[in-house]
Amino acid sequence: MAPDILGSHNFKRMKEYIQHGDVTVNAHVLRVARCSIALSEYLHISCSKRELIRGALLHDYFLYDWHVPDAKNPHRLHGFYHPGLALRNAAKEYPLTVREQNIIKRHMWPLTMVPPGCREAWIVTAADKWCSLLETLYIYRGHGAVPAKWRSG
Repeated sequence: MAPDILGSHNFKRMKEYIQHGDVTVNAHVLRVARCSIALSEYLHISCSKRELIRGALLHDYFLYDWHVPDAKNPHRLHGFYHPGLALRNAAKEYPLTVREQNIIKRHMWPLTMVPPGCREAWIVTAADKWCSLLETLYIYRGHGAVPAKWRSG
């Protein structure tokens, strides 16, 4: 469902940046994608699995270490601004559907004022909050593996 994303140079670069605790951004987005699918299935929420996975994989596609300020990007308000940066970066590399754009742009609600606008975005928003909490508390650790079914289109 997402071989173009999983195989891209920038997606692999996300292994260089820490997201929460000791978890890389790459591992975090993989975990959010898995959690999003599990949540949609557990709650029997009908949605586009393809867009759900792709949006989850790209929701934190900001491509920098937000823990390390620099002259160009002090990252003081990372939580508020990174969804827009992630969407801009993702749109440069991948054709995005309206739902995928909504997932990326709105996943930080309520920090971002406008709430998610589709089921997929609500699911990723919830999964992201859950995974972020567990990563910050060091309950989730390390790197995630890519399910084989996502690698083969």
